[in-house]
Amino acid sequence: MDSSPNPPAIEHLARIHKAWQWPVLVVVSVLFAGALELAALPAALLIGPMLAAIAAGTNGATVRVPRVLFGSAQAVVGCLVASSISADIFPVFYKEWPLFLGVVMATVAASSLLGWLISRWRILPGTTAVWGSSPGAATAMVLMAGAFGADQRLVAFMLYLRVICVSMTAALVAKLSVDTSGIEVPAIVWFPPVDTQGLAATFGVALVGGLAGKLFRLPSPFFLGTFIFGTVIHLGLGVTMQLPPWLLALSYTMIGWSIGLNFTRAILRHAARALPQIVGSIIALIVFCGGLAFLISRLLGIDPLTAYLATSPGGMDSVAIIAAAAQHVDLSFVMALQSARFLIVLLVGPSVARLVARSLRE
Repeated sequence: MDSSPNPPAIEHLARIHKAWQWPVLVVVSVLFAGALELAALPAALLIGPMLAAIAAGTNGATVRVPRVLFGSAQAVVGCLVASSISADIFPVFYKEWPLFLGVVMATVAASSLLGWLISRWRILPGTTAVWGSSPGAATAMVLMAGAFGADQRLVAFMLYLRVICVSMTAALVAKLSVDTSGIEVPAIVWFPPVDTQGLAATFGVALVGGLAGKLFRLPSPFFLGTFIFGTVIHLGLGVTMQLPPWLLALSYTMIGWSIGLNFTRAILRHAARALPQIVGSIIALIVFCGGLAFLISRLLGIDPLTAYLATSPGGMDSVAIIAAAAQHVDLSFVMALQSARFLIVLLVGPSVARLVARSLRE
């Protein structure tokens, strides 16, 4: 039995008909996402609906996102990840591949160690901390974590908290290094002109990739199947996909709701109890990556801010905006290293999580 005060409040939303729970969830999601956007926090369109859904789920909401909508949202994210991989990064990666590989592997090793320690000390259950410590590809890691037995809710809590902390730290470092006060983030054009071929390619890749993922029984089939198929189509055939902001917002909302509505008060209390250790692990990873940036800057003569932004563990979209705001930052170097880490984490993340989970059972 829940010992929290005022237990009737837990059933407050449960007493409301499902048809009315959805409008309440939509309104609160818009308010949260809008507030986060105004505060210029990263991933606002995903975190806002997820926070609204957590509030609803912990107060007795009984509505759930239909599986077909959740799967479709995962497929759209797969298209987004596939289309974000640019062939331009490969020449830069080829030129600096020993450095890139060393930095990425060191970051993955450090994050895996932190996840292993949190799991070993039984702060979080199973492999949850391992997935939650992943240094990048936050949305992809959340989607795959559930397929590998981790608690998707706590993984999301860890990863998006880290994305916010890392992005804010990077912005602060850039602010101290260069004046970015005159730089404005471009306004979002929610309904851009429709590129018929591009939008058709997006829906086609999502459909074929999702079905292929199910056929080959991939973990998180809609995301991984679409990501793999979309990457081949995008890089191999030069097909351009259109992902308008309204489509991404809907997809992020479906994912945020799917995760948040499964939160309970017990899970929320568990996350709150683990908060000091989680924040400590985030700080440790930021400091470790800052140390890597210092070494790269001193040993190779790379601009310190370029090195720091390149090694920043996550928040790639925010890092790109910050890097573009500073004229002396080597944007191609920053994005090549960020993209290389993103890809490697995406490819080796599941294997690393299984390896660490096996060591925990021994």
